[in-house]
Amino acid sequence: MNLGGFIKAFDTVMALWDVGKRVKGGPAAVDPGLVQAPGGTLGGQIEARLTNVVMAALKEAFDRDHARLELERAQMEEQRRRADEAKRQAEEAMRLELRRQAADRELARLRVLSATALVGWIASVSVFVARMSSATLPGKLVMAGGWLCLLATLAVALSAQGKVGDDIVKGQDVAAAARPGSIAVWLLTLGLALAAVSLMF
Repeated sequence: MNLGGFIKAFDTVMALWDVGKRVKGGPAAVDPGLVQAPGGTLGGQIEARLTNVVMAALKEAFDRDHARLELERAQMEEQRRRADEAKRQAEEAMRLELRRQAADRELARLRVLSATALVGWIASVSVFVARMSSATLPGKLVMAGGWLCLLATLAVALSAQGKVGDDIVKGQDVAAAARPGSIAVWLLTLGLALAAVSLMF
């Protein structure tokens, strides 16, 4: 039923009610709020009052819808914030995992360098002991230089093992953390080369 039909039905009910009171003999009581304004009718007053009621109901409905939309917007914003936070945490966890893997690789490399330097030093000492009587002074000096390089490799690799993992996990650049390993590689290469050259003397 539309608003105009509702107003007409209400007017009809009010008119019948007024007629019923007059038939019973009493004067029709007029609501002070319905007193005719200059140039207005009783129906116009009722229609104005109904219009005010309908407008108030519509305003209340709009206010409820606005509050509901604000609540939904706040919930969506909270969900977006939580999703962003979860994404940030996942990215941070991925970075930490990559750093941990880099630390594991660097530690494995340093262990291999340590073992190689130790085996190379033991082998060169064994060869030197076997050839001690026939070794010349330059050969002994070159062999001593090779031993120093191999022992330096061992020292660098062992000392770096305790530091590299912590440096990478704490956020230091992987290249900077791997620098001791690079130095150890060069020292190992030089030490093995000197040990080999000493056999020529």
